Amino acid sequence: MKEKIPPLQLCKCLALLLIILGLSACAHFNAHDNDDRYQGGTGDLGLIIERTEGSVLLVNTSQRQVIKRIQGLGDLSHASIVYSRDQRYGYVFGRDGGLSKVDLLRGEVVKRVIQAGNSIGGAISQDGAYVAVSNYDPGGVNIFDSEDLDLVASIPATRVTQERAEKGSKTVGLVDAPNNRFVVSLFDSDEIWILDMADNDPASGLQPKITRFTQIGRQPYDALITPEGRYYLAGLFGDNGMAKLDLWRPQAGVQRIMPAYGPGEQRLPVYKMPHLEGWTQAGRYLFAPGVGHHEVIVIDAYDWRIVRRIPTYSQPVFVMAQPDARRVWVNFAHPDNDRVQVIDVESLQVVNTIEAGKAVLHMAFTPKGDQLWISLRDDNRVDIYDPYSMQRSGSLPATHPSGIFFTDRANRIGL
Repeated sequence: MKEKIPPLQLCKCLALLLIILGLSACAHFNAHDNDDRYQGGTGDLGLIIERTEGSVLLVNTSQRQVIKRIQGLGDLSHASIVYSRDQRYGYVFGRDGGLSKVDLLRGEVVKRVIQAGNSIGGAISQDGAYVAVSNYDPGGVNIFDSEDLDLVASIPATRVTQERAEKGSKTVGLVDAPNNRFVVSLFDSDEIWILDMADNDPASGLQPKITRFTQIGRQPYDALITPEGRYYLAGLFGDNGMAKLDLWRPQAGVQRIMPAYGPGEQRLPVYKMPHLEGWTQAGRYLFAPGVGHHEVIVIDAYDWRIVRRIPTYSQPVFVMAQPDARRVWVNFAHPDNDRVQVIDVESLQVVNTIEAGKAVLHMAFTPKGDQLWISLRDDNRVDIYDPYSMQRSGSLPATHPSGIFFTDRANRIGL
């Protein structure tokens, strides 16, 4: 004899069946709709700049493969990238003043704006709402809504006179800082500014509060912020030592650290300015490229004194620590940019010199440091290294690659 199903239970069964059918339809939606979105997550993705092609390569670090080439990004000769909080979108800062929003899942440019004549990188705010761009021409900082790239604030730089012409100071070393602030250096006017994005001004539109620090040292050329976001350090091209701003106590003003570094020393010609984003902290030590010197300087982050000057193969450009802080990897300026050296953090000694290839321009570790990717511009490839054995483990073709930017940058202060 068949058992009769109560009406309420029958309704529940039908509802469950409809949910299952609905989920099934959603799961196959992309394929049936000819939607070619990438089907994985974005945590192991990244973008590699192809500087002469105006394109980026979308790559997967787990599969060690190129997913797609995304074109139409303009002049990328000094490009950098930051990511949205959800790691879906990359914001590409081009040298031609272009700011582009790239959708990693769809593999396409969502929007591109030309916001200046010449720009030099940018940052995304702590809350992910704003993207800021620092500009050489006409100077200053432009700030955009991260959703639609609408301009929400344009902050002009201090005016300076050079070669009988007045212009806005170049802005460099732009980083995001805790409490939804940006910090930037002004190369020509010797300043550091804090831009507070908390809009307490009753005037219409976004009105960032600007805190100006003047006479901080000549020609701050780039800067870094320590991993916890407390100290902003600017390198001084025209002066000795570095400028330090404690963001926990900005009222204390900018202080000079390592004042003994530089005076009376003969600098070599600087073929390429070091990148301070490449300056790195490993344990209590900061490792920084010596400007105009064949050396990496090691700074004690407790008392800001130089504890070691490590001789290197040539003039360092990027000085990057493995995520486990065990070793520091260094590349060099032209014409010696075919080598990479490895420094042991415990002994503060160079432990390996690798003939990597032609024109090493950038290096990037995967989030937990199991791989190191190195771009070789003139060999048209990106090599993958095992940072523990220091041996090459793979290679990907790329056209004149330069910057390598993985999506874990979305979770780091200062980018």
